[in-house]
Amino acid sequence: MQNNPENDHNEAAPPSKTQRKQAMHALQEMGEQLTALELKRLHELDLPEILMDAILAAKQIHQHGARRRQMQFIGKLMRKIDVTLIQEKLFAWQNTSLQQTTRLHQLERWRDRLLADDQSFTELAQNYPTADIQHLRLLVRNTHKEKLTNKPPKSFRLLFRELQAIMTETAIEKRPFKTD
Repeated sequence: MQNNPENDHNEAAPPSKTQRKQAMHALQEMGEQLTALELKRLHELDLPEILMDAILAAKQIHQHGARRRQMQFIGKLMRKIDVTLIQEKLFAWQNTSLQQTTRLHQLERWRDRLLADDQSFTELAQNYPTADIQHLRLLVRNTHKEKLTNKPPKSFRLLFRELQAIMTETAIEKRPFKTD
């Protein structure tokens, strides 16, 4: 049997030492993400018992060297399981968190605009027709009064909640209907 160079290219070459180390570090980083999760989220992942025990133990370790060794152990355990579902869940949770942060920033910008400029009420009414503009104007006036008299920011918070309710209501209305 001759050694054909074309056959050598068709066969998968084993990963290099660098590739193996990169894969191990990636698994350790994923293990770090898992140790940062709340217990409720960890249970949603349905991890093998030995991996779950290792993650829970890592949460209790605060010494740098011991924690590093525990993370290496978690990485070693993760090599034995299929991590694609874990990766997908982590990505989905991070994406949801980013969306929530973006939404909160949008609400804060609207509140700041309403407090700074009366013309923003017109724009808000155009973008969110269900908004009770009179009530929002009252909350803005009360917020300004609270600020002048150094009172607690009750109306400031109420304005935020009102905007949140308006935007949530509009987002629900804009969702497409699913027909089965």
